[in-house]
Amino acid sequence: MSGKPLGERNYEQFATRYAKYAEVKPHNAMYERPATLSLLPDVKGKRVLDGGCGPGLYAEVLLERGAEVVAADVTPAMVEIARKRVKNKAEFHVADFAKPLTFAEDASFDVVVCPLMLDYIEDWDPVFLEFARVLRSGGHLIYSHAHPMSDYKLVQTKHNPDARYRDREKFSSDWGGFGSPRPRVETYRRPLEQMLNPLGLGGFILERVLEPEPAKAMARVNPNLHATLTREPCFLCVRARKP
Repeated sequence: MSGKPLGERNYEQFATRYAKYAEVKPHNAMYERPATLSLLPDVKGKRVLDGGCGPGLYAEVLLERGAEVVAADVTPAMVEIARKRVKNKAEFHVADFAKPLTFAEDASFDVVVCPLMLDYIEDWDPVFLEFARVLRSGGHLIYSHAHPMSDYKLVQTKHNPDARYRDREKFSSDWGGFGSPRPRVETYRRPLEQMLNPLGLGGFILERVLEPEPAKAMARVNPNLHATLTREPCFLCVRARKP
């Protein structure tokens, strides 16, 4: 259905396969996830929103670290997979993060974690305003998304040689590494200024930016990917704080 949010349209076609492969796929398990998790503060006893929870890989870690977890995703199938993964030890919601988070009260979270979800939302300004609303003073926002140069290079090479870096645009890719048939995933790319300026709009203080290095173990599992990611970044990971 064309009326569904982009993230739901993308992931409903391969939610079960994504849950299976993302747990061990080098891009996720040996690159993005360790980098994003390294930005987390101590979450023991803290109330954490896992935004775009996917199959529950982050929710599982957060629970193991002693957090009270509220997890939400736009894809109902992902919510059910995540719920089963953590054995109902978290609170779950189906929610479109491009819209107001009606399940969340003002200043009700200590931490918001948002891994690899923002690329499916065209306008980030209202999203960051919502994150600011639901976070308590002193709370942290940790998130990851595609690196602006990586996506620009992909679009320029494979889709539009005349693409301008500074433009925001939607494009599609056939994703490998998640079994067959390859899912066709639509996403938005944007320049760095459109990634960072929403933080200021939300009143956040930028604390740290990571352009991750791949884990050394990746060199044994997938040496070509390790070499590529050592030369050029694929994701960007950010930690910010609400004053």
